[in-house]
Amino acid sequence: MITFEKMYQMGHEEVVFFQDKSCGLKAIVAIHDTTLGPALGGTRMWNYANEEEALVDVLRLSRGMTYKASVSGLNLGGGKAVIIGDPKKNKSEALFRSFGRFVESLNGRYITAEDVNISVDDIDHIFTETNYVTGVALHHGGSGNPAPYTALGVFRGIEASCQKVYGNRSVKGKTVALQGVGSVGFELAKLLNEAGAKILFTDISEKGIERMKEALPSAQFVKDIEIFSSPCDIYAPCALGASINDETIGMLKAKVVCGAANNQLKEDRHGQMLKDRGILYAPDYLVNAGGLMNVSIEFEGWSDSKSKRMVDTIFDQTLKVFTISDEQNIPVNKAADVLAETRLESIRKIKSNYLGRATTSNHRMPGSKKRF
Repeated sequence: MITFEKMYQMGHEEVVFFQDKSCGLKAIVAIHDTTLGPALGGTRMWNYANEEEALVDVLRLSRGMTYKASVSGLNLGGGKAVIIGDPKKNKSEALFRSFGRFVESLNGRYITAEDVNISVDDIDHIFTETNYVTGVALHHGGSGNPAPYTALGVFRGIEASCQKVYGNRSVKGKTVALQGVGSVGFELAKLLNEAGAKILFTDISEKGIERMKEALPSAQFVKDIEIFSSPCDIYAPCALGASINDETIGMLKAKVVCGAANNQLKEDRHGQMLKDRGILYAPDYLVNAGGLMNVSIEFEGWSDSKSKRMVDTIFDQTLKVFTISDEQNIPVNKAADVLAETRLESIRKIKSNYLGRATTSNHRMPGSKKRF
């Protein structure tokens, strides 16, 4: 159950529930923090066991988006949306257009995009009803599927981790255990294969498994739980969150954890547990920010080259977080939080000082832009 106390604890500004009985829509939008700009974050569709599970997910994911935008240097806030339903049975044009109308009603405080089980076609239906959406199809002037850019950012994070642990950014000859080969995991697998890495993988989807076997026959399939204990250099979680927990940490053989999944640590304390075991953790909300970076530049005019240049900065930013971790002797997840929170606090102070001097309500921050 959502309470004001829960919102205070996690720092959320707004949580909105939407329903439309005519098309079966049940959705939750969580706006975490708009200090840096409008809240941008994808919509995921999942067959949650209950509404409480959906709420916990959207609260955690939206908070992560705030930190992701901040640590990546973007002028965006953090938000997220979840649609409760079976993506194999409950998708329809009516449902996504209805959701688009609800997004429109938020007047730009929340901008949506793709996430788990949402396709470019679904985004196009949302786009029919609102301009507050990114990742629309190329023929509509958007950037299309963000998965390749998310995967590229994770790959840069893996390279930075290799630089830190092995003294060289190359993944050639390294064994990478991929948990999940969906849209992002599959793109990451292709990058790793091209770079000469050896790939172990698992997935719950037979279709995904077959696609990997056909596209990358050298990749070795392992059963789901075995992915944690398989001998490897890098464990790359690319499915849902919380795969790093009390049960799995002791099973890991990897020296590095770096993947695309959000909220990989079930609890913050698991970052310290990884550190204690000598396993380097690349902060998930930084290395998986490539998709967010990609869609963010739709506001100013998207191009593939511009997006890739931006995503490439994840390599240096990841090394910066590792340095903070070493200098302050704190887990890497805490070091990423320090970097994100420092920027957020500095902008809050600037805004506070500026608003304190403002004499009319229609002043805007110096240098700010109206994005829509």
